Amino acid sequence: MDLKIALLGGDGIGPEVLAQSVKCLQAVEETFNHHFTYTEGLIGAVAMDKYGSPLPKQTIDLCKASDAILFGTIGTLKYDDNPSARVRPEQGLLQLRRELQLFTNIRPVKIFPTLINKSPLKKHVIFGTDFVIYRELTGGIYFGEKKLSEDGTRASDLCEYSEKEISRITHLAFKAAKNRRKKLTLVDKANVLETSRLWRKVVTRISESYPEVQLDFLFVDNAAMKMMLDPNDFDVILTDNMFGDILSDQGSAICGSKGLLPSASIGNEHAMFEPFHGSYPQAAGKNIANPVASILSTAMMLSHFGLHEESLAVVIAVDKSMKKHVVTKDLNASSKYGTTQVGDFIAGNIIDSDENLNYNYENIGLGRSTII
Repeated sequence: MDLKIALLGGDGIGPEVLAQSVKCLQAVEETFNHHFTYTEGLIGAVAMDKYGSPLPKQTIDLCKASDAILFGTIGTLKYDDNPSARVRPEQGLLQLRRELQLFTNIRPVKIFPTLINKSPLKKHVIFGTDFVIYRELTGGIYFGEKKLSEDGTRASDLCEYSEKEISRITHLAFKAAKNRRKKLTLVDKANVLETSRLWRKVVTRISESYPEVQLDFLFVDNAAMKMMLDPNDFDVILTDNMFGDILSDQGSAICGSKGLLPSASIGNEHAMFEPFHGSYPQAAGKNIANPVASILSTAMMLSHFGLHEESLAVVIAVDKSMKKHVVTKDLNASSKYGTTQVGDFIAGNIIDSDENLNYNYENIGLGRSTII
């Protein structure tokens, strides 16, 4: 298969973790006889520094001309610490989602058995956790009209949804539930918000077309609590933009590190794949960032194009890195492995997955890996 892939490293640790994803894709090319073309583009603070815009036209054109987008991270302390900034790096990501109509964000939350001790929750609570969050991505409060009074003492953000926006992601979530454990939970705040009441109305009606899927409802505060007390009760979570943003970050806490979980943002014509950790600017350039979330996002991209064997090879290689303790310091404080060494190991095990190969782990740890 030939694929044109846009690479948007973004800010902070984004370029570093994305580089490890590219290593793994190159290993997939070599192993499975595919051909991928990579073209880099700028987004976020780096784009603002060069072009004065967090999403220059060149990047939009690149993404629209590509089969898929691999995205790193966005944001810097310069803007995080300046709430009065009128233009912010994050606006580039929001605009890209709107330009490409990436209306569905898919965020799986799954426990690696070898890392179960890294979770702050008890083993018996999280063992076997495996659910996925379907978050609406181009509507709601993030995209609604924003106002600030002239004297700066009053502000508002409009949360608005249409039936069409709710329907299109709801069908995708129900189809996912059909292929999983056949349970869908709508998370909202229907006791307070009119938009949530519309969500309940639309989702309830659509559920009649999926009689094999059990539908239930939770207010977002109750859902957040239940996610900590009984995460195994969830299968597919469907929710709006803001609630999905918050709950998916909470889901990463179950796994013990935000550096582990991938995501996909899907539209009718375009697809983007990204880790859902932050830009972690304090770690940029230090070779300590965990690349696993970015690499697993790459696996999601391969699966999106029907390359399921290739996707599985990436996941198996990641799992082997966990079993062999070839991980970054966020997972093992005494680890000698950095971002690039973990990426080398995972890519190398895609090329040759023989469990009995005698890798020189000392060389990997010292940055002298010759796996690829």
